[in-house]
Amino acid sequence: MRRREVLKLIACATAIAPSGVAAQTPAKTYRVGTLTVGPPIAPTEGTGKMLVEGLAQRGYKLGDNLAYEARGAAGKIPQMPNLVQELKAANVDVVVTVGYPSAAAAKASGIPTVIATGSGDPVVTGLVQSLAHPGGNVTGIADDAAALSTKRLGLLKAVSPQLRRVAMLWNKDDRGMSQRYDASAKAAQELGLTVQPLGVREPDDFNEAFAAMNRDMPDAILMVTDSLTLLNRKRVFDFALQHKVPAIYEQDFMARDGGLMSYGADARESFDRAADLAARIFQGAKPADLPVEIPTRYLFVINMKTAKAMDFTVPNNVLSLADEVIE
Repeated sequence: MRRREVLKLIACATAIAPSGVAAQTPAKTYRVGTLTVGPPIAPTEGTGKMLVEGLAQRGYKLGDNLAYEARGAAGKIPQMPNLVQELKAANVDVVVTVGYPSAAAAKASGIPTVIATGSGDPVVTGLVQSLAHPGGNVTGIADDAAALSTKRLGLLKAVSPQLRRVAMLWNKDDRGMSQRYDASAKAAQELGLTVQPLGVREPDDFNEAFAAMNRDMPDAILMVTDSLTLLNRKRVFDFALQHKVPAIYEQDFMARDGGLMSYGADARESFDRAADLAARIFQGAKPADLPVEIPTRYLFVINMKTAKAMDFTVPNNVLSLADEVIE
C-alpha cells in the first residue's frame, strides 16, 4: 500500500473515532458508604453534608465522580452485619462510621474504614493496634476520653460548686461507650466526686435510671453519647429540667436541642478530617498506614434558655468560656 493511501485510511479512522481517550474511558466513580447504629446519615444535611462537602473540596463531587451509600440500623445493632454486606455489595471504596458497633462491624468485613466519631478509644477497644500505626483496615478520628471527661466534670463543678455526686448515663451494650464511661468515672473519682452509675441497654431502662435518680437525686448528670442515649435525649433533658439538675452532654447540637451544656469535638472538623482520610484511601492509601487523628477544636456550648427555665444561674466566668451561648 502506498504511503498516500495509508495516510488516507488513518485520517478516515480518526474522523469516525471518539475524540480523545477520555471519551472512550469514563472517569472513575468513587463510592463512599456511611454506617451508623442510628438512622442513615443523609448526604444533604448535618454530618453527612459536612462529609460530602469535605470530599468535594478534595475533588470528589456527588453526582459527578462520587457516589454515596448510607446505611443505619435505627438502634437495631444485630442488623449491622447485614448492612455491612449491603455496603460491600454496593462496592464502596471506603465506609465512614459513627459509633463503636458500626466501626467494629466494618472492621470485621475488611472494608477500608474511617471512624468519624463515637467509637471511644480505638486502641483500648481493639479497632486499631496503635494511633500512629493502625495496622489493619481501620483509621479515623479519636478523642482523649480521660481528658475530655475531666474537662466536662470541671465545667459542671464550675457552674455548680456544691457538686459532690454525679449521675452517669451510658449504653452498657456499647463497648466504646463503656470505655468512655470508665474514663469518666475514673476522672470523677480523681476529682473527689461520687459516681452514680446508670447503665442502660434499651429505652425502657431509662425509666429505671430516672427512678434511681429520684430515690437518690444527684447533683449533676453526665450523659455519654451513642445512638441509644441520643434517641432518648429529650427524656433526659426533661428530667434534668423538672428536677433542676445541671447536666452536660458530649455534642454541641445537644445543647442547641435543649440540654443545658455540651463540650466535645467540633463535628465539622471531625467530618472534614474523615473526608480527608477517605480521599487519601480513594487515592490508594491503606488505612493501616494512616495514623488515627485527634481533634484540635472543641466546642463549649451553653443554652441560657434552658438555664432560665431551670432558674439556674450560670456564673459569668463560665459564660466567658463558652464558644456559643444560646439566648
